[in-house]
Amino acid sequence: RSLPVSMLDHQSKIFRIQTLNHISSTGLNRFPAHAYQVGHDVEQPDAILVRSHNMLNMTIPSTITAIGRAGAGTNNIPVQEMSRRGIPVFNTPGANANAVKELVMACLFMAARNIVPALQFTTALTGSDEELNKQAEEGKKRFSGIELPSRTLGIIGLGEIGRLVANSAIKLGMKVIGYDPKITVESAWSLSAEVKKANSMEDLLRHSEFVSVHVPLLDSTRHLIAGKELAIMKHHAILLNFSRGAIVDETAILDAITGGKLKSYVSDFPSNRLQHQPGVITLPHLGASTHEAEENCAVMVVNQLIDFLQNGNITNTVNFPDIQMERESPFRIAVANANVPNIVGQISTGMARAGLNIHNMINKSRGEMAYTMVDVDSPVPTSVLAEISAIDGVLMARYLPIPE
Repeated sequence: RSLPVSMLDHQSKIFRIQTLNHISSTGLNRFPAHAYQVGHDVEQPDAILVRSHNMLNMTIPSTITAIGRAGAGTNNIPVQEMSRRGIPVFNTPGANANAVKELVMACLFMAARNIVPALQFTTALTGSDEELNKQAEEGKKRFSGIELPSRTLGIIGLGEIGRLVANSAIKLGMKVIGYDPKITVESAWSLSAEVKKANSMEDLLRHSEFVSVHVPLLDSTRHLIAGKELAIMKHHAILLNFSRGAIVDETAILDAITGGKLKSYVSDFPSNRLQHQPGVITLPHLGASTHEAEENCAVMVVNQLIDFLQNGNITNTVNFPDIQMERESPFRIAVANANVPNIVGQISTGMARAGLNIHNMINKSRGEMAYTMVDVDSPVPTSVLAEISAIDGVLMARYLPIPE
């Protein structure tokens, strides 16, 4: 929950936000001007806002307490290093989902009707109008396509984008099979009842004429679609990848196209290996490239950063638990720590020794990471914050008072 306006008006600390890419002004304008300095050249930033900028080899300033990614994927951010430093990495799942869904649906039509090779054919035609028409009529049979109703689309990954694609395909009259072993109850409720559940990815591949992949790039999903998986697919199937390039084994993709197993591969991630290959359509990472998606992502990530920097609350990070606590006291400490025993007890003990009365406390964990927020009834001395910061396993401790 963001601070009430009255509290924001009394916020004395100036937060510094460094932007590494162009971020929509609709989002940036949500930062209260009196409390935030925002720009590309900001020094000693408290937080970084990024879209596609590669931060993997970047020296992250010691002043950083958060990184906000205006998008869903975070493979351009050193997440593990940030976790070791107690720095949450925020993202914006679902904010660009409609934009990606629309592009996927456009590419379904594009692949089904052979639009790209047909366009390349007509672009190369020369001669008079009569000659062009004659060549077009003679050549069009090479680009005969198929219609989508009654065709089967398999969707791997039923997050926000996968669900939107599934529901749109159902409305087109397609049969849809979905596979996602980690689907949440909330996600399942928002999925059309007509979407059939696959018992395994192999089951989905075996029965689908079109396959669309919507999973994050993790060690476990790298080359999720490779030679073994392609061999299972229907003859002349069409594969769409709008997740990340490394989700598929490109060498296996090209072998499958050359061997006639795969009709075409449509990807939002070009590479030298895929360049100029027949049966391959690559786009310049257009998935989230709409004005609306950029605005949605910017607004969402800025709201999350404001709430974290001022209140310590966490919503949508890839390395910490979601955790929110209502402000019932102006004196709050937020602690990022390793998920090990007795840290909460040591924090409480340190506060008790200093005569601080705990008004409210919350602690949550996510894997190896944990996060604790404590509201107390009186100001916290610097010595207490230093004592908490020195506890073995504490990665970052911040004092977040609301100035009078």
